[in-house]
Amino acid sequence: MAAINEPIRVLIVDDSAVVRRAVSDALSSDPEIAVVGTASNGIIAIQRISQLNPDVIILDIEMPEMDGFGVLRVLRANCPKIRTIMFSSLTQRGAVQTIEALSLGANDYIAKPACITHQGYKDILKGVASELIPKIKQFSQGVGYRVQGTGYTPYPLHPVLSVPRVVAIGISTGGPEALSRLIPVLPKGFPVPIMIVQHMPPIFTKLLAERLNTISDLRVIEGHEGVEPEPGVVYIAPGDFHMTLQHRGDGAVISLNQGPPENFCRPAVDALFRSVAKVYGPNALGIIMTGMGQDGYKGVMDMKKQGALVFAQDQASSVVWGMPSAVINGGFADCVLPLDQISSAIDDCVSRKQVKV
Repeated sequence: MAAINEPIRVLIVDDSAVVRRAVSDALSSDPEIAVVGTASNGIIAIQRISQLNPDVIILDIEMPEMDGFGVLRVLRANCPKIRTIMFSSLTQRGAVQTIEALSLGANDYIAKPACITHQGYKDILKGVASELIPKIKQFSQGVGYRVQGTGYTPYPLHPVLSVPRVVAIGISTGGPEALSRLIPVLPKGFPVPIMIVQHMPPIFTKLLAERLNTISDLRVIEGHEGVEPEPGVVYIAPGDFHMTLQHRGDGAVISLNQGPPENFCRPAVDALFRSVAKVYGPNALGIIMTGMGQDGYKGVMDMKKQGALVFAQDQASSVVWGMPSAVINGGFADCVLPLDQISSAIDDCVSRKQVKV
């Protein structure tokens, strides 16, 4: 990302001249962001990256010559530090494409206005700016953060004292790609249910579950009211609903609600983790992964009070190190792990093996 006190350098890639101009105008209102160039297709964008050195690319999907998917594949192979935000429609087709793009390495997305016209142009710009500017700035969040205190050792070996009966994961920006690397690695016959809150709207969470289901040995579905969580099944909170767990006999059931957003989010990680603490006590594993803000921090506190184990994703492998850094700097992470080690640590933990905590 841009050095401290330097503007964040943005490249806009879209085959519509109207869209390129609108996004440029919307971003011009913020002095901390500099639009360094535009491109009308993926080939031109790739050519200009070495010249313009952007920190963030605003990327359309459907373009001539080379589409957004092609750009993402090149970026993943050659420019992994450049952050990308997809600018796509929220139609069913647009949602499918966006999920695919996020799984290929795009870091975030915003909805493209249905129509950009001269009438109401200022209002359109205001709406785009209000969504896009915070998403651009989030990628510098956490830079310079350090784990507080002394004697914190991320990787010593300790035995698992309480075997988890559930795994609860909270994740946001960068989540679809991270989950695409985490869930498929977990083995068939995984012995406990996995509950996930990924900050996403309706349609997107369903499509994410469907995509993960096609590439994993585990079954991946959206959570539904009254369902008893089963071992080896991954439940993703549906968009616009908090997903919690409630006692039923000796087990638990999923409960959905549309209570007020928490941390500006619905679904919220705090809501899930709070319920996990009540239902499972020390027999739970909480994992906080890449994401902006502090959602999950209070829920982790509740889980730790009950004696549960908590892992956090490290800074180097996080797209945005907001949610993990809050938990780590609060002293609530038993283990700090890079993304590619989280799956094996989860498996070791639920199998009552020694784990790095």
